[in-house]
Amino acid sequence: MKILLIGTVASSFYGFRADLIKVLVKKGHCVYAFTSEYSKEGLEKIKSLGAIPVTYELDRGGLNPFTDIRSTYLLARKIKKIAPDMVFSYFSKPVIFGTLAAKMAKVPRTVGMLEGLGYTFTDQRGGLNKKTRLIRKIQVGLYKISLPQLDKLIFLNPDDPKDLLDKYSIRVKKVEVLGGIGLNLEDYPYSDYYPEVTTFIFIARLLAEKGIHDYMAAARIVKNTYPDTKFIVLGAIDEEALGALTELELQQLIEQNIVEYPGHVNNVSDWIAKSSVFVLPSYYREGVPRSTQEALAIGRPVITTDVPGCRETVIDGLNGFLVEKWNPQHLAEKMIYFIEHPEQIEKMGYESYRIAKEKFDVDKVNKLLLEIMGL
Repeated sequence: MKILLIGTVASSFYGFRADLIKVLVKKGHCVYAFTSEYSKEGLEKIKSLGAIPVTYELDRGGLNPFTDIRSTYLLARKIKKIAPDMVFSYFSKPVIFGTLAAKMAKVPRTVGMLEGLGYTFTDQRGGLNKKTRLIRKIQVGLYKISLPQLDKLIFLNPDDPKDLLDKYSIRVKKVEVLGGIGLNLEDYPYSDYYPEVTTFIFIARLLAEKGIHDYMAAARIVKNTYPDTKFIVLGAIDEEALGALTELELQQLIEQNIVEYPGHVNNVSDWIAKSSVFVLPSYYREGVPRSTQEALAIGRPVITTDVPGCRETVIDGLNGFLVEKWNPQHLAEKMIYFIEHPEQIEKMGYESYRIAKEKFDVDKVNKLLLEIMGL
């Protein structure tokens, strides 16, 4: 079969879809990877997976309807020329406009996957601003047009279909819940080595909705009683994002010996292995956070928020703890638990590893995904 995958950034194909592409190619399918943001090196990496890279236009963050209509028309022409048996799109805009383009091109089968509901569906402490409310309204309208055209719509967690389809009365033919895109466990080997000093690690973009401010606040609380405790932060600064941690704030925290920030690193798995407990106090509408899956595979207990997506990674009290969002005090209490009960780090860490093998092994996930896709 000719199978056409529509994403955005080229790195998403070789970073998160590599194993899926390899399985499809191994089964004898011809795979086309449509990317709208790419470099020459990125296209070569896609080729190395056995897929055929195809570039197309898509303004990922734009709100100009005329630009989107034009892009959809041009995309439909490219799809029609290839005449695929199936189109599989992922991420919000590719699902919307890729599905409409596939319909225009008369593709026999279309499947879409929404990996979380994203920023516009994320609750904020002070409520949503007018612009975000408007974007959400537009996005819901586009979903009402595009999603009914899909043969199947895949979500990663069971909360998202309720909060999108049920809440906004969007009718779709069939819904499936995958439970996380998974990862290659060989790339994140289990480690039962833990540092002598209890070390917490946060891995995400340094955005408010990823919980960076709550992590910092909790670190301050813990340091008051246990000053030797280590807090590591890995992630990029995005000063354009509303409420994000700034360079100045980060430097102050480093100077005050609250956190360690090594900057950009390529060996994230090594940093997880050198830590005791993974912490992600996110309230962002995740699908299932990738970084948390990595921590589980390496065998680290997890403290995360009891919100959609994040709660799929922790069985409270077994492999870590679920805490209230926007509650640094609650977060600090659970951190202190691990400091005062260090034997629980290895015990809960092993349970995390067991959960990763059961739920997030990419081989198992891709097998389920291919069944859902009818392949």
